[in-house]
Amino acid sequence: MADEFDMFKAELLKNPKIKAEYDALEPEYELIRQLIEARTEKNMTQKQLAEKIGTKQSNIARLESGNYNPSFQFLQKVAGALDKRLSVALR
Repeated sequence: MADEFDMFKAELLKNPKIKAEYDALEPEYELIRQLIEARTEKNMTQKQLAEKIGTKQSNIARLESGNYNPSFQFLQKVAGALDKRLSVALR
């Protein structure tokens, strides 16, 4: 199944417009991947993380699904609760 998806994805990414959109979203999805990885490494549920930073579990779920446009301050709280430091760079 993964091979079929990878082949489909590779075919789609041959289209320059699709590739440009995919590349534009990459930093957002990389941050989401890192947040989920950090939370799961700490064996923490979304609910536990939410309680630790004083928000609702649904906000964490929306963040992890990419359906939330968090503030920098919110991301700092999440990072701190995961014993991580948020860093941003312009390249």
